[in-house]
Amino acid sequence: MAEPTIEARMQRRYILMTTDQDMLARFRALTPEGWTAVVVTDLEDLGAWNEVLLHRFLVMDLDEFDAFDPLDVIRILRREHQINIPVFCFGGDEDIQDEMRLARADRFFSREEMLEMLPRFFEQYRWGE
Repeated sequence: MAEPTIEARMQRRYILMTTDQDMLARFRALTPEGWTAVVVTDLEDLGAWNEVLLHRFLVMDLDEFDAFDPLDVIRILRREHQINIPVFCFGGDEDIQDEMRLARADRFFSREEMLEMLPRFFEQYRWGE
C-alpha cells in the first residue's frame, strides 16, 4: 500500500455526502479557494482508509437514505477504519441524530445552520499554511 505524501496530506479537502443539488450548489459557493469538496455517496469511492484520512472533515446529509445509509458510513469510518476525523451532520430527525450520536458522529445542525457553520470549519481546519 502506498503511503500518502506530505503534499497530499497538506491539501485542503473535505468529504461531502449529499445528493441534494441545492445544498451541493450552496456548499460549492461557500467553499473558499484552495479547498476542495469531494462529493461521494460511498466511502469506498475514496479508496482505502489512508485515503480517507487525507480529508480534514466529513459533512453528511442525514436525509439521504436513498443514496446511502448514514449509520453504515459512520460505522465504517469509526469501527472498521478507526478514523477520527470530525463528522458534521445536517438534517435528519431526532431518532437518526440520536443513533448517529451513539455511533460517534460529532456535531448536528439544521440545513441552514450547517451553511452558517461551514466558514468556521474552513477556518478551524486550515492548518498547514
